[in-house]
Amino acid sequence: MVDYSKWKNIEVSDDEDETHPNIDTPSLFRWRHQARVERMEQLDQEKKILENSIKEAEKKKKIVQEKLKNASDNSMSELKKEIDKIDKDIKALENQKKEFKKKEELTPWNVDTLSQPKFSKTVINKKVEEKNYEDMTDEEKEAHMKKFIKENESLIKQYGMLQKFDDSKKFLMQHNLLVHEDTANYLVIWCINLEMEEKRELMQHVAHQCICMQYMLELSKQLKIDPRACIAPFFERIQTADIEYRRQFEDERNAFIQRIINRAKEKIAQALKEQEEEEERERKERLGPGGLDPAEVFETLPKELQDCFEKRDTEMLKEAIMKMPEEEAKYHMKRCVDSGLWVPEGGTKEEPAYQEVGSVSEQKADDLDLD
Repeated sequence: MVDYSKWKNIEVSDDEDETHPNIDTPSLFRWRHQARVERMEQLDQEKKILENSIKEAEKKKKIVQEKLKNASDNSMSELKKEIDKIDKDIKALENQKKEFKKKEELTPWNVDTLSQPKFSKTVINKKVEEKNYEDMTDEEKEAHMKKFIKENESLIKQYGMLQKFDDSKKFLMQHNLLVHEDTANYLVIWCINLEMEEKRELMQHVAHQCICMQYMLELSKQLKIDPRACIAPFFERIQTADIEYRRQFEDERNAFIQRIINRAKEKIAQALKEQEEEEERERKERLGPGGLDPAEVFETLPKELQDCFEKRDTEMLKEAIMKMPEEEAKYHMKRCVDSGLWVPEGGTKEEPAYQEVGSVSEQKADDLDLD
């Protein structure tokens, strides 16, 4: 049953229409309304003062309680008395608050409070994306994809490894946020990496899942609906499709796999070219003043000369040179100078300087590391 009694005591001006002819009725209503507004403001002010007084008293009590924890025996009794006094004040203020609440409830409603909302709630439907993916710039799409992959990479990989249409449908219905352009993009990149790693069979399987995702996205564009609404329609269509539809699907998948293979070859060729260019750049940086590679020159030196450079023994080098035929000694020393292994002008007048042979040998080993 609805209790209508709360509407019995309402202060309105409809029953005040009949006034003395000599009284300006509109002015009278304005004066009464002004007086009522002033009374309401005064009550509101009293309520705020009362609430602030309670808060201040509770705050003061907490401060005294903190002092009581570290108080000496002499001051402890005084602090306890102060707390008792504050408790009495708080209790008195609470009683005043209860009386004030009763006074508010007994106050008649009027035109200013009759439609005042007691509860207010605003609900705003949050969009899945603040901005349409198609309208994003390349930078925005890249940032969106990084965030999306970071949050959903494990789920995307789970989807990519599924084998049956029913399993894929069930999984996507549970995680429908995966039906997104970023999922398709991730699957494409994953396929290319698998092909570059020579995992052809696994690549073909992930490619199948990628084509399913792209079919759903394309269906959403054609129907102009949310991609997540295309999960069930696509799998129902592909599972009950006629021969022509399945043939088109298989052709698209096979064409996609071939594009992945071609792209992987291009990336491998590009990586090899960049590696060769980097090796050539490093080789040129190593070349000595005469344009020779110190590592290559070192490998062609006689064993006795290699030992001299490794030990950095100048006297030993002089003795080795003296024992060699003059033309052979000139040939090897010229190559050492041209490669930078031996720097005659870099040492003292008595003996020339030469490079650290150990570092050259290490660099050569690095060049042969094909891991």
